[in-house]
Amino acid sequence: MSDYEQFSRKMDKTLEVLAEDFASVRAGRANAQVLDRISVEYYGVDTPIAQVGSISSPDPRTLLIQPWDNTLLRPIEKAIQVSDLGINPQNDGRVIRLVFPQLTEERRKELTKQVKKYGEESKVAIRNIRRDAVEFVKSQKKKSEITEDDQKQAEKDIQDMTDKYIKKIDEMCAKKEKELMEI
Repeated sequence: MSDYEQFSRKMDKTLEVLAEDFASVRAGRANAQVLDRISVEYYGVDTPIAQVGSISSPDPRTLLIQPWDNTLLRPIEKAIQVSDLGINPQNDGRVIRLVFPQLTEERRKELTKQVKKYGEESKVAIRNIRRDAVEFVKSQKKKSEITEDDQKQAEKDIQDMTDKYIKKIDEMCAKKEKELMEI
């Protein structure tokens, strides 16, 4: 199955993307990764917040952003306000404080739906990779590079690999949903 290593790597990458998506879903706790998708204009270039200052978490529900350049306080504050984070930043002139409120039941359900959507998108991506892998095997058979028995075995191996990744996605989704529903 070493010929199909490229498809396995693509499936691994899909899991990495899903993990990044899950990290951006906030679960009522302060997590610096929620800022990963928010950029601020710095010298004409969109730059992630983590690259223009230090981010710390003094307690489980608070993030402190201390820009290295104080002229960035307002732009960072603005970027957070227009993002889909749903948190109002507090600017005291030196740092920006983000206080994560306790999640309401309704918000938890919304976030759970978002997690399921991310999981479903990842499953679709895995199935597309499987389709590409099966087409690759069929083209090898057509070119007489492999026998019909080899083709059947390869397709079975590809399906097994797909099932394994789909199961991992289900486990990741279940874990994130459990985390969201904890009070």
